[in-house]
Parts: sequence; structure tokens; C-alpha cells
Amino acid sequence: MQMLLLLPELILCLMVLVLFFGTLFPSRAHLLPPIATGFSLFALAGALFALGQEGMLFFDTYRVDLFSQLFKILLTLGLLLTLWAGSGLRGIRENLRPEYQLFLAVATLGMVLLASAHELLTILLSLEIAAFALYVIIPFRHLTLHRTHLEAAIKYLIFGAVATGVLLYGMSYLFGLGNSTLLGELALVLPSLTRSQPLAVVGLVLLLCGFFYKLALFPMHFMTPDVYEGSANETAAFIATLPKIAVVAVIIRLVSLAGDGADRLTWILAIFAVLSMTVGNLSALVQNDLKRLLAYSSIAHAGYVMIGVLSVNQLGFAAAIYYMLGYLLMNLACFFVIYQLAPGGENLTFDHLDGLYRRSPLLACTLAVGAFGLTGIPPTIGFTGKFLVFTAAIQRGFYALVILAVINSAISAFFYLKLVRAAYRQVDDPGGKVRLGFPATILALFLLAAIILAGILPQGFIALAKEAVASML
Repeated sequence: MQMLLLLPELILCLMVLVLFFGTLFPSRAHLLPPIATGFSLFALAGALFALGQEGMLFFDTYRVDLFSQLFKILLTLGLLLTLWAGSGLRGIRENLRPEYQLFLAVATLGMVLLASAHELLTILLSLEIAAFALYVIIPFRHLTLHRTHLEAAIKYLIFGAVATGVLLYGMSYLFGLGNSTLLGELALVLPSLTRSQPLAVVGLVLLLCGFFYKLALFPMHFMTPDVYEGSANETAAFIATLPKIAVVAVIIRLVSLAGDGADRLTWILAIFAVLSMTVGNLSALVQNDLKRLLAYSSIAHAGYVMIGVLSVNQLGFAAAIYYMLGYLLMNLACFFVIYQLAPGGENLTFDHLDGLYRRSPLLACTLAVGAFGLTGIPPTIGFTGKFLVFTAAIQRGFYALVILAVINSAISAFFYLKLVRAAYRQVDDPGGKVRLGFPATILALFLLAAIILAGILPQGFIALAKEAVASML
């Protein structure tokens, strides 16, 4: 039974070990991509199999419940789809591709541990395991003229170090006030402390800021566009999705600690959410590089998901989980198209999308559905996700916040629909056909179906998410 509690973690540990030994034999490097994909599929199966398991491990520092297991499903699904979408690793230096897959597995393992971490120092260690693996892989990109990948790696590392320092500072406040690092014990004292001690709110906000860096939420968003632009396309797809899923799990756990004393914290998070949406959407309007556009898009979407979190109720938390599922699918759809249109791993602009509907109707459709979802157009999962987080906020009486979010969604339509217009624009010479292999075609069809069907039929996942939130609370 104990083995079942850690089944996804054990599979990922085995994946890391196998890939590590695979890096020792360069002549066998061609075998590692299918091995990595196979292990990610097994990890997803393991997470699904362990979905109903519950228990506390390692002296109550590691909690396995429906909440953590649901996030492990999202993380292992994200790893599988990212490896599938970036098949071939075109943007990664050939001699570093074995190590690249190894560090992807290490990063995912850290994120899976983060989903179950139930103690402040365990959270820190899990976060750093994931973070250091990501610091390493950003410079693995093919050498470019301006070496933007090196600049991106340095910025990601420096901002990460600053975020960790802020996070530790917040932890020290909570430990000093609560006399414990265990989340279960802090949950007993923090509701009253947040009402009577301003330092408790300050400590919680500082702690959350360390995770806002990974979520690309204002005010920890500055490095995001440069990191996306400088990273390889497949690396940017990974950084844009999986770390955000993992930190949303931790943020929900931490915000729930405040309980009925969360009013002050809620207003602070609401300000961050509004500024993040506004800065992200307005900055995205003037972008020409597609990855920089998606970077500012991620800053805006961090604000949307925080609306669900700051509602501090069961519907809000469940809506945030559902929103992250949609964010994973919609972003991977866009990055998948970028990857397929850049055989040399180069960055793309709107000009590269001209006449895409004639070069590859399937890619054009995938991009359009992904963009419609990010805009929030029905019947996509993006529309349903925004509807649910806005509903949760309305239940708490945050009418002004919802109005500002709706205005921001309207602003975002300008640059998301600009992607669609470019893909379906009439041009005299659209260029040669884009040939998709069978696996790429299957993935494109899967993303199209998932974005639409999960938007039309959200009931099952929402019910599961609500049950998961109830188990966590």
C-alpha cells in the first residue's frame, strides 16, 4: 500500500535513473527519446492508478490525497504531451539531447514532489529540484547569432535566486509566528494570526511571491518574455506549462491556510491579479515574436487563475485547477504549431504564419482553436475556465474584479485573433507544404478534441476537482 502512495514518484525516479545511465553511452542516444516517452506514459498511468490513495508520509511532511494526485495527473500528462510535441528536439544541440531529456524528467519529479509537499522546507527542496533542472536546460539551445539563450539562462537563474530569497524570508516569518513548518499545524493558528498580526499576512505574501516567479504573476514577471524568447521552442513549451501547474497546487494549499482570516490577503492578491492581467495583455498587443506574445499571455493568464484562488472557496479552487488543465492544452497547441513551423528551432514572427491554412490546414486549425481558447471564446475550455473562475469571484462579491477581468479578456482578443488572421491570410506565395508525421497528426487531433470537448463537458473534471479540494481542506 505504501508503494501505491508513491507510484508516480517511483516511476519518475526510475525514469531519471534510466536516462542518467543512457547518457553514459552516447552511441545509444537514439534509444532515449522513445524510452523517455514510454516512461512518461507509465508515469501518467501510475498517477491515474494511484488516484484514490491517501496517506501521510515522512513524519507528516508529505501528504498524498486526491488533491495532490490530481495535480500529479496533470503534471505527468504535461510531460508526455511536451515530449510528444517536441519529438526530435530540433532546437536542442545534438550532443546534449540525452542530458536534456534527463533534466526534463528531474524537473517533473521535483514538481510532482511539490504537489504533495506538506511542510515548508519540503516545499522549498521540491521547488529547487525542479528549478535547478530548468536552469540547466535553457542554455542547451542551438547557438544563435546573439546568444539570447545564454542571456535567458542567466536571467532565469538570477531571478530564481532572488525569488528563493524572498520565499525564505516569508517562511521565516511564518515559522516565527506559528512555531512550526508543518502546514497542518500552521493551519490551526494562521487564521487567527492573519486577523490580528499584520506580519502573518506579510510573511504569507512574501512566501507566495517566491511562487509567483514560476507562475509569471506580477510583480515577479519581468524575466518571462526574455526567457521564452531565448529558450528553445520545446523548452519554452515546458516552462510555460508544467511549472505553473505545480505552483498553483502549492499556492492553493498556502492560501487555504489563512482560512476565514484571508480578507487582507485576498485584497493583496486581487491587486496582483489585476496588474498582472493588465500588464500582460497591454504588452502583448505590440509583440511580433510569437514566443514573446505567449510570454505576456502567460502573465495575463496568471492573473485570471489567481481570481479563482483568491476566492478562497471550493468552487474557486476547483475552477483554478480546471483552468490549469485548459492552460496546459491551449498553450501546448500554440507551441506545437510553432515547433512544427520551425525546423531549425528558430523563433517565429507573424510573417511566418502567412498562408498557413494552405500549407497545413491541420496546423492552422490547431493554432486557431488554441488562440480561441486563450481568448475565452466558446465552446473551448478557455471560455468555460474563465466562466467558472469569474463565477467563484462573483459568489464572494468581487464584482469590480470580474469587470476588470472581462475588460482584459476583451483586450486579449486583439492579439489572439491576430494569430488566427495571420494563419488564414491570403498570400500569393504561402511557401511549401508542411508535412506532419503520423504521431504529430494524432497529437494535433488530440489537442483539438481535448480543448473543445473539455470545454463542452466539464462536469466530470469539475466534480473531481471539487472533491479534491474538499479532501485538501
